[in-house]
Amino acid sequence: MFDCMEALGVGSRPLFDMSTQGSCMLRKASSFFSGLEPFWTNSTSLQSVETQSTSSEEMVPSSPSPPPPPRVYKPCFVCQDKSSGYHYGVSSCEGCKGFFRRSIQKNMVYTCHRDKNCQINKVTRNRCQYCRLQKCFEVGMSKEAVRNDRNKKKKDVKEEVVLPESYELTGELEELVNKVSKAHRETCPSLCQLGKYTTNSSADHRVQLDLGLWDKFSELSTKCIIKIVEFAKRLPGFTSLTIADQITLLKSACLDILMLRICTRYTPEQDTMTFSDGLTLNRTQMHNAGFGPLTDLVFAFAGQLLPLEMDDTETGLLSAICLICGDRMDLEEPQRVDQLQEPLLEALKIYARRRRPNKPHMFPRMLMKVTDLRGISTKGAERAITLKMEIPGPMPPLIREMLENPEVVFFVCLFFCFVILFSFPHMNLFFFVRIHFIFYFLCIWQLFPCVFYASQL
Repeated sequence: MFDCMEALGVGSRPLFDMSTQGSCMLRKASSFFSGLEPFWTNSTSLQSVETQSTSSEEMVPSSPSPPPPPRVYKPCFVCQDKSSGYHYGVSSCEGCKGFFRRSIQKNMVYTCHRDKNCQINKVTRNRCQYCRLQKCFEVGMSKEAVRNDRNKKKKDVKEEVVLPESYELTGELEELVNKVSKAHRETCPSLCQLGKYTTNSSADHRVQLDLGLWDKFSELSTKCIIKIVEFAKRLPGFTSLTIADQITLLKSACLDILMLRICTRYTPEQDTMTFSDGLTLNRTQMHNAGFGPLTDLVFAFAGQLLPLEMDDTETGLLSAICLICGDRMDLEEPQRVDQLQEPLLEALKIYARRRRPNKPHMFPRMLMKVTDLRGISTKGAERAITLKMEIPGPMPPLIREMLENPEVVFFVCLFFCFVILFSFPHMNLFFFVRIHFIFYFLCIWQLFPCVFYASQL
């Protein structure tokens, strides 16, 4: 054993550069051989000096490495112009890359006007598209690479569209939505809240007018108009308008809102509509109750509402937008009306988007129904003129004022005056103008005393 330790002590200096375990063994051996102690100490000191020297060298900052040389591509394989990289499998310029992509994506068919062997270079590449495309194929450009690139872009776009956006109502808009929704629910019962009942009166065949159904319809319509006025009074800002503007807006939009409300209670399975008291009429009975030629138009509109899947809040907001609209005729303060409508539009937009994150088109489709409702109102005014001649007594005053608002009367009168003019071409133009204005002012005079609306407001 001592011979081994002597051999370790006499060995060359590199032996002390052993692992930590070997160093520990040498420390134990030094307790037996005092002659080894100075040698161990000197070796350790030398190793420490070498370590410090190495650390000092590492701390010295090295000079910055030179930037890598710019990457150089081979010239374009098609036209020998400067290449911008590898596109669709080969080194090509931007021009040939775009030409090849468009040709493949659009399935272009080119024709060569020479011998199909045109020279393609930087100068002549635009002269013959046929030979240029053939050259692209010859040098190795891949159709599949173009298709894969196109599909990847489509997938990326599709994923971007599907990602739902975050829509949040502000505190003011949230309060507005709650007030409008509450006003609508308390003045327009939904279909599930009604106890439906039916009648067998003229349910099988269409007649000109069923007086029993007409009396019931006119009674329910009068009650609905009163509820619509109550709904309007509860809309934020409506009562701050002038009395004249309140009356104008109500007369202009009352039929719109009435039709919207009844159409939201449409049952497609039975093809029936339910009124506010639960009375349920089929299409034939609606015709006989007084709708006449307006019937199919109303049922078609009700069918168009079904895909929108509007809830009570959206129906209430859309009703408020129909009512508070600054483009109505004879408004004293149209700008103020528009200011009241703006938050309603914003509230409906955000509410609809929040309810249907992946269907951004629903809000504009809802707004388009406002235009459809106005078309129905115009037809309703035309129907009122013929209905007066079918009912035995006078039309209920509220229904008359609802159907015969000044906007619609103006256009109906204008239509009849044109009919008279073209039926009697020899009629003096001045006489035609007089007839037109006399007829118009007679209609306005009939509608002017809005006693009910003023008393309710």
